[in-house]
Amino acid sequence: MLSFELLKTDPDSHARRATLTLNHGVVQTPIFMPVGTYGTVKGVMPRSLEEMGAQIILGNTFHLWMRPGLDVMQSFGGLHPFEKWNKPILTDSGGFQVMSLSKISKVTEDGVTFQSHIDGSRHALSPERSMEIQADLLGSDIVMQLDELVALPATPQKAADAMRRSARWGQRSKNVFGERDMQNLFGIQQGGLDPALRGESAERLQEIGFDGYAIGGLAVGEGHQAMCEVLDFAPGMLPVQRPRYLMGVGKPIDIVEAVYRGVDMFDCVLPTRSGRHGQAWTWDGPINLKNARFAEDDSPLDAASTVSASRDYSKAYLHHLVKADEILGQVLLSWHNLAFFQALMAQMRSAIAAGTMTQFRDAFAARQPGAASGSDISA
Repeated sequence: MLSFELLKTDPDSHARRATLTLNHGVVQTPIFMPVGTYGTVKGVMPRSLEEMGAQIILGNTFHLWMRPGLDVMQSFGGLHPFEKWNKPILTDSGGFQVMSLSKISKVTEDGVTFQSHIDGSRHALSPERSMEIQADLLGSDIVMQLDELVALPATPQKAADAMRRSARWGQRSKNVFGERDMQNLFGIQQGGLDPALRGESAERLQEIGFDGYAIGGLAVGEGHQAMCEVLDFAPGMLPVQRPRYLMGVGKPIDIVEAVYRGVDMFDCVLPTRSGRHGQAWTWDGPINLKNARFAEDDSPLDAASTVSASRDYSKAYLHHLVKADEILGQVLLSWHNLAFFQALMAQMRSAIAAGTMTQFRDAFAARQPGAASGSDISA
């Protein structure tokens, strides 16, 4: 079973510092989890992930199911030995990818039926099937219940229906998952932007009883301000003594604001996706290395970094790699971006321990282009 020990709560905010003990290791929170869609964090070696301080990564149930396939996963004894990662892994339920392919998927009370984007074959994903794939075949440390995602804006009825179906699917997920000594099941709060629906969702999930709780249904088109308004109340609806995971978020300023409001865990493809497109995240906001102003800039992205990609290469060199479409440019920028996100989390852990999270949040926000301090920050 998961062990979650609260070490410190910031006196002027809801930010929390904790340790999360899982089968494959101990995770210090708040934490950012790099996304490894196909059993790899795109463009970054596992050793580089460990050196930058990554403590847990994600695997994508849908994509691993489609390729290389569950027979391969089973033959290797799960995702850990397959990709040679010996630290914790969280897997998503597969529902987001299935439902995002709305033209070739259909949602019913039983689950989701869909057509493979690879070979056109038909498949069905139910709460029970998701549990089997994640827990038994992939061997995840943290397994996510299957839930129904609704893009925002959504009608109140649609948000309510999806939230209640997600709760029913959560119960079915728990029934199959049961109680396990080495793995953990997280429920997912839904309800759009509505406090009443979020409250009902939290109550239903706690009646079922999960090892941890995720806040789902955000970063789906609502914008930064609306997200912060939901986070003003949603985390507090979830149990204090369980980890809180904000799914699919996000930009550094989103993460800082969410930590300030009591969220512990995050994931997003943004660092590596940005890196593949020539964007680097810095303490003063993102910069585009395609820009001609970097063509002769001999300064590194971060001279104080312990990571080679951030410290040892000039912006001029990175600009050249990006303009020449060299793979090394994508690798170095992805490496740098993930290291920046890890450094951001480490600084917030230190700020919470020191009781200075509010000062950190305000100072960080003030350095972001076009942003004001506090929850008025725009995306």
